[in-house]
Amino acid sequence: MPSTPGTPDAGTRNRFAAEAGARTIRLGDLAITYVPDGAVELKPRAWFPGTTDAFWAERPEYLNAAGNLVASIGGLLVEHGDRALLIDAGVGPLAWPDAPDRPIGALRGGALPASLAGLGRDPAAIEAVAITHLHVDHTGWLAPAAGGPSPLARAEVLVSASEWEHRALSDTDPAVLDGFAARVRTTADGEEIFPGVRVRTTAGHTAGHTVYEIASGGRRLLAFGDALHSPVQVDHPEISAVVDHDPELSADVRRSLVAELADPDTIGFGVHFGDVQFGRVVPGTPGWLPEDR
Repeated sequence: MPSTPGTPDAGTRNRFAAEAGARTIRLGDLAITYVPDGAVELKPRAWFPGTTDAFWAERPEYLNAAGNLVASIGGLLVEHGDRALLIDAGVGPLAWPDAPDRPIGALRGGALPASLAGLGRDPAAIEAVAITHLHVDHTGWLAPAAGGPSPLARAEVLVSASEWEHRALSDTDPAVLDGFAARVRTTADGEEIFPGVRVRTTAGHTAGHTVYEIASGGRRLLAFGDALHSPVQVDHPEISAVVDHDPELSADVRRSLVAELADPDTIGFGVHFGDVQFGRVVPGTPGWLPEDR
């Protein structure tokens, strides 16, 4: 039986709990590509403390065989001709197994430089890395790698002024923050940092969390970082993650973003959204609809 128009089919539903591969969309004169670095499993009840076993039993498509959410980790490459901006820098060459006392399960990173090479982009030629926030899974490749310099060592690092001011709240090693501090340029709300890319400071997940609004060709994309961790929050923006700095404020941000994503000319990008990262919200239709379904 065919799926109801506007709703994910069975193949799409299987992607909610799968790790994302590289994928490119065009937005006017911009090429926008997800660049994989790895993935992490999130324990649903621990990651979203406001949920119940019954809640997840009704939504099995979001969970893998181990009963966990699958969160992709990587960056978003924005290309304008020969110029390139990277939004977020993955987790870096890290890996750790599951531990019972953590809301985060097994994690694996390290693929971002090879992913960039596969796209024909030399990391050393990327002019800037724009950070949504200073958590370790977004700053990883800004640190030295294998005793040598970061592959992104030539890039300017763009961070919202409020996020940088509150960097002591970050879970990134202070030595790593100090290591790229000389390359940091703080940004202001509404500032254009690259052709078609503007800063939107959206405190909640962290004190200076940033959404990047990308517009070209009459359409826009909202790269919303960790304002939403999972597509399940599209229908339930009231659900905050255990790591949200201000759960109530982060819920307000999600409600506003979901309303904006219902605009027919607006696409969203959720870096941790499994294999359905590019998508949209359709009024009157539940859930998150992948842009390439």
